[in-house]
Amino acid sequence: MSGKVWLVGAGPGDPELLTLKAAKALAQAEVVLIDDLVNPQVLEHCPAARVMRVGKRGGCRSTPQDFIQRLMLRYARQGRRVVRLKGGDPCIFGRGGEEAAWLEARGVCCELVNGITSGLAAATNCGIPLTLRGISRGVTLVTAHTQDDSEPNWSALAQSGTTLVVYMGVARLGEVRDGLLAGGMRAGMPVALIENASLPQQRECRSSLARMQADALAFGLRSPAILVIGEVAASTALELARSA
Repeated sequence: MSGKVWLVGAGPGDPELLTLKAAKALAQAEVVLIDDLVNPQVLEHCPAARVMRVGKRGGCRSTPQDFIQRLMLRYARQGRRVVRLKGGDPCIFGRGGEEAAWLEARGVCCELVNGITSGLAAATNCGIPLTLRGISRGVTLVTAHTQDDSEPNWSALAQSGTTLVVYMGVARLGEVRDGLLAGGMRAGMPVALIENASLPQQRECRSSLARMQADALAFGLRSPAILVIGEVAASTALELARSA
């Protein structure tokens, strides 16, 4: 028998940001493999499913990726309906593409279900428009943490003219700052540091590129957090629109 696997994005944390398609997949699920950053309230959509916690967080004890993949394969081959429930969007720094390819190579039917990524929700909840005519012509999502510990091309990002949304950057604020400054970004570029995006305990700190590491330390910024770097981080959407 062959079951099916849904790779589902649960959104940034606010359970009301779960999509209808994600809720439908959960309602059909017999097995749910849930990440640490997923709000447990979304499990109300799958009351009869077996829930297995397979958390993966930087700096914490994590479930090995190979073990997670083998679990999905095992239950799918038993004919089960499986949801791999991830925070944010499964294909934005969530290994969704890797897992889908791995499953499909083994003959398992797999479907990707988008979720709202934390970078978008973090900015919106702080009144920051990631793009705005006359101020920001685009947005770039980038991770400060890479599998091989290589550095993003900070010079190219500094010259891109887009709003930068940096994931997994709390532990590398100094490297991000230095890379962008070396690439030509001005020291006073506005930065928003946003912790626990969309949750009741969300906190934000407004800073500048040159000061963001010191301000984050004083603020007590902790992961999970998002960095929004660009002119749009200077103020609120209404104030920016008036000045555009």
